Amino acid sequence: MTEQSRPIELHYWPTPNGWKISIMLEELGAPYTVRYVNIGRGEQFQPEFLKIAPNNRMPAIVDPEGPGGEPISIFESGAILQYLGRKFGRFYPTDERQRVEVDQWLFWQMGGLGPMAGQAHHFRQYAPEKVPYAIERYTNECNRLYGVMNKRLANRDYLAGDYSIADIACVGWIKPHQNQGQDLNDFPNLKRWFEAITARPAVERGLAVGQEHRRNIAEDEEAKKVLFGQRAS
Repeated sequence: MTEQSRPIELHYWPTPNGWKISIMLEELGAPYTVRYVNIGRGEQFQPEFLKIAPNNRMPAIVDPEGPGGEPISIFESGAILQYLGRKFGRFYPTDERQRVEVDQWLFWQMGGLGPMAGQAHHFRQYAPEKVPYAIERYTNECNRLYGVMNKRLANRDYLAGDYSIADIACVGWIKPHQNQGQDLNDFPNLKRWFEAITARPAVERGLAVGQEHRRNIAEDEEAKKVLFGQRAS
């Protein structure tokens, strides 16, 4: 396993995407420091952050001990998980067939579960006006995706072979299931998986990172401007 002497810099806010990386770093036992990016206050638009995350989305990392011993910055949570998995040789298999299996479920989360659950959460909880069509559309699609996971987990403990970055990527998006209009009792295999994953000590620690900094963005006027698209920069 790769030894990390200098801490990885994690640019982070406690959300499902941020949790992916705090959980991964906790699972690896790698040293890291947290730089909070308060998305409710628009800190993701600061020029310093945009240098490492040009899409103005957290999380991002800066590894002072990147390839060749030189620093590297990485944005996009899926890319960060893959990088850390390759670097430390854990939770991301080296066998190509097994790696493809993990990649399929990682990108399923990136392209499906995350965006659809996020939209369900937004229209159900934060939208300034209730849009029944949007609420129904995204709640139903989120329900379908939960069903895909439930079926996948019917005869296995994890999404893709052993515990992997695919599981790490998904667990934070299942955590706020009630805000997405979902009941885990309707998905017994998924519920079993979720309870097992969240019982892991490293997952517990990763989910706890920064909770004391989180504010109620639904009542924060500056946050509303960001969340509801009224602020472009």
